[in-house]
Amino acid sequence: MEDEQLQEMKIDNADLMQNVAQSPNAETSGSCEPMQNGKTLITEGKARIIFPCANEVFYNPVQEFNRDLTCAVITEFARLQLSSKGIRLAVPGEENSSKVVADLSKEEKDDNLEQHPSDDQLQEEGHKVAAVGQVCQDGLRVLEALAASGLRSIRFAKEVPGLRSVVANDFSSKAVELITQNVQLNDVGHLVTPSFSDARMVMYQCKADKALFDVIDLDPYGSPSTFLDAAVQAVSEGGLLCVTCTDMAVMAGNSGETCYSKYGAMSIKARFCHEMALRIILHSLDLRANCYQRYIVPLLSVSVDFYIRVYVRVFTAQSKVKASASKQALVYNCVGCGSFHIQRLGKMAHNGNNINYKAACGPPVGPSCEHCHQRHQLAGPFWAEPLHDMAFVQQVLSAVGSNPGRFQTGQRIQGILSMALEELSDVPLYYTLDNLSKTVHCSSPSLLQFRSALLHAGYRVSLSHACKSAIKTDAPPPVVWDIMRCWEKLNPVKRERLSESSPAARILSLEPKLQASFTVRADANPSSRKQGLKRFQLNPERFWGPKARAKAGGGVSSNLQEKRKLHQNKRKACGEESDGAHLKNFPCKRFRQGNCSLGDKCRYSHETEKEREPRDAS
Repeated sequence: MEDEQLQEMKIDNADLMQNVAQSPNAETSGSCEPMQNGKTLITEGKARIIFPCANEVFYNPVQEFNRDLTCAVITEFARLQLSSKGIRLAVPGEENSSKVVADLSKEEKDDNLEQHPSDDQLQEEGHKVAAVGQVCQDGLRVLEALAASGLRSIRFAKEVPGLRSVVANDFSSKAVELITQNVQLNDVGHLVTPSFSDARMVMYQCKADKALFDVIDLDPYGSPSTFLDAAVQAVSEGGLLCVTCTDMAVMAGNSGETCYSKYGAMSIKARFCHEMALRIILHSLDLRANCYQRYIVPLLSVSVDFYIRVYVRVFTAQSKVKASASKQALVYNCVGCGSFHIQRLGKMAHNGNNINYKAACGPPVGPSCEHCHQRHQLAGPFWAEPLHDMAFVQQVLSAVGSNPGRFQTGQRIQGILSMALEELSDVPLYYTLDNLSKTVHCSSPSLLQFRSALLHAGYRVSLSHACKSAIKTDAPPPVVWDIMRCWEKLNPVKRERLSESSPAARILSLEPKLQASFTVRADANPSSRKQGLKRFQLNPERFWGPKARAKAGGGVSSNLQEKRKLHQNKRKACGEESDGAHLKNFPCKRFRQGNCSLGDKCRYSHETEKEREPRDAS
C-alpha cells in the first residue's frame, strides 16, 4: 500500500515538473500562474513553489518583503560568522560591484573604498569560498520551525550562501507534503530537509542532542509566544533568532491583559504603540533567555505593514544577565495630552571595578499629569535599550544597495534600513505631530518646522520607521509643549470654545518658558527624506493584510471581500442582491428568533404586523 502511494506521489510530482517546465513565466519574480488540478505556480526570488488554491497551507504574498529582508540579514550574519573561519561568501551579483569598486580605487588612489579580492585570489591564499546552493560543511544550520509551503526555506537554499543544512518543519501533514514537492521541484534536497513535527519538540530535541541551530526562524500565524522558550534554548551561542508577530491588535493595546499573558508586559493604546510592540517582544525574548543564563542583542527590529519582525542574537553569560533588569522599563502615559515618562526597572552603580545592581527609584510623575492634570496609564515592562545594531544595519544596507537586482523589494529595504540608521537609538518611544496639534486644537506645523524648533532649542530629533508622523526626541515633555504653545501664538485657536477642564485649555493657559524658533534648518531634513527613498510604501494590493488561517481540509475562501460580506453590514443588502439571499438567516433583534419581515429596518424595539393591524383599523 505504501509503495502504491509513493508511486502515485512520484507520478504527480513528475506531472508537476512537466507543467512547470512548460510554464513560460517560470523565471519571473513575484508571479503567479494557474496550473492544472487547482494549483498555482508561484515564483518569488529564485524559488518556485506549487501552491494549492484551497486554503490548506498558509501563504501571504504581501510578506515578500519579510522574506527578502530575512535573506539579506542571514546573508550578512553568515558573512559575519564565517569570516572568522576563513570562509568568504560568493553572493550572485556582488562580483560586478566588487569589480567596479576595484576600478574606481585604481583611478582615485585617495578614495577609501574597499577592494574585494576575487574568488581565484582567495582560493590561492587558502581561503574557502561558499557559493549559493552548495553545502558548506562549516556553514550555518538553519531551522524554519513553521515552514508552511517551504518557500522561505527554499529561498534560503537558493539565495543565501554559507549554509550547511536547512530544516523546513511544520505540524501539518498537508504542508509537509507540499514542502517535499517544492524541495524536489527546486532541486534543493541536498540542503533542505522536510520535517513533520511539533516545532517546540524539534527545538527541545536539538537542545537535548546538543545539536543547536545557528539560525531559527519563527513566523507563525499570530503570536510566537508559545515557541519562544524553546527557541532561546535551541539557538547556538551567538546564534540568530528571527521572530515575527502578527497579533498587532494585542500588542498595540486592544487587549492589554492578553498581551501580558503572552509576553509578560502590559500594552496600552498610545500613538507609539508600534514601537512599543517591538520593545515588548524584545523584553519577552530577553526575559525567557534570562531563565537559562542567556541574554539577547538586537540586530534589527522593524514594524512594517501589519506585523513586526525582530532579529536578535543570543549569548550566554551570567554577569551580563544581571544587567537585564536595567535594560527594561515602564512607561507612564498621560491619557489627556499623550506625554510619557520612562521609568527603568533597575540601575547599575559602578563602584571602582565593581558593579552594584539596584532597583530604580521613582516614580518620575505625580498623581496627575503636570501639563493637563489628567491621569496616567502604566504600561510595560518593555525593552528600553537600542532596537538596532547600527554597524550591522549599515552592513546589510550596503550589501543590498550594491546589489540592486537581488531582491524584488530592494528599494523598500533600503528605505526602511536608512530610517533605522537615522533613529535616535537611546530614545525609547516617540510623539506624533498630528496628535500634538490635535491636543491643543491648532493647525499642525510642518515636519521640518517642528524638527527645526527642537534643533534650535539644543535637542536631538529624528523620525521613526514605525510611524510616518513620528517625532523621536530627547527633549522633555515641558519643552515639547512650550514649542506647541509658541506655535499656537502664531496660529491662534478660539480659546472661548475650549472647555476649562480640557487638556488644550490647561496647556495653553501657561506662558512658554522657551521661545521657539521655527526657521527651517538644513539639518532638519533627514537624508532618507532628501533622497526620496521608499520609506512608507502604499498598500501593495487590494484587501491586503493578514489572510485567513489555513485549515487541513481547506474550503476557507482566501478572498477577504467575501469574508467581509459575511461579517460586516450583515443586514444591508447589496444593490445587485436586494433579495438578501447572500445573507445568513439572522434572527429578529427584538424577539431573537425567526427572520424579521422588516429586513434591514429591524430594531431592538419595533412593532410586529399583528400589533400594527388594530391601530390601522382604528
